[in-house]
Amino acid sequence: MDRFEAMTILLAAVDTGSLSAASRQLHIPLATVSRRVSELEEHLQVRLLLRGTRKLTLTDAGSDYVTSCRRIMEDIVEAERTATGEYRAPQGELIISAPQVIGRHHVVPVLVEFLHAYPEIRARIQLSDRVANLLEEHVDVAVRVGELPDSDMIATRIALISRVLCAGPAYLKSRGMPKEPIDLASHDCITYDGYSAADKWEFRSGQTSQVVQVSSRLTVNSAEAAVIAAIADAGIARVLSDQIFDPLKSGVLVRLLEAFEPTPMPASLVYPKQRHVPLKLRAFLDFVTPRLRERLGYKNS
Repeated sequence: MDRFEAMTILLAAVDTGSLSAASRQLHIPLATVSRRVSELEEHLQVRLLLRGTRKLTLTDAGSDYVTSCRRIMEDIVEAERTATGEYRAPQGELIISAPQVIGRHHVVPVLVEFLHAYPEIRARIQLSDRVANLLEEHVDVAVRVGELPDSDMIATRIALISRVLCAGPAYLKSRGMPKEPIDLASHDCITYDGYSAADKWEFRSGQTSQVVQVSSRLTVNSAEAAVIAAIADAGIARVLSDQIFDPLKSGVLVRLLEAFEPTPMPASLVYPKQRHVPLKLRAFLDFVTPRLRERLGYKNS
């Protein structure tokens, strides 16, 4: 029995929740997955898993063994990184995850600069609004927007992202500047059907919040479409501040009702806690953090 293979299969089964899911993830037959786990239990002479109808459950002995397996796997990864020189010079492949809009407009341009500066590093960036599991998907670092749950992740803040209103100067000249959220009732608003209540916009009013129902003549299904429509003077759009940083700076869009905006959300670079941070990741963090903060208008106090 190949114990390293058996441990890898066991961890995959625990992390995915079932033997069949581990089979799909590892691209090996289900019968092989089941047989390797059984052989491991026979070798150890202890039951590791309780095979339920829906999800696997670890026994007490299994839980202890899985913890040890993870530590062994981490040591193997560390040994491989040391052998390949990853701790002597920034090199190797870096896998990055980022939300689509902030990724396209901010992360990718800075990443290209980084690759010019570090020719021994290769990069693969995954642009998706889905929250990736960094450990399971072998992602080195991710950009996350929103409050972060307590976890074994290290976070470095790069921005405060606000939900903002904006419109083109020509639209505002013809329709007037709203002074309070209630004024939106007399304006054309561009709504985004990615939200459950697209026509109900939340604002901060002192220590409380208020919700205003807006009138929409145009509904879109992407933030970029809302920005394009606002620039074309179709009405007032509600988007995230990182999505209109350049249009605001150039003056093609105007920010509205800033005093009533909800509390900003943090945006952070997040990576797994580890005993030794690879030089490729350390170099990436040191290079991109100040540049992303500058692009996103964040001043670290």
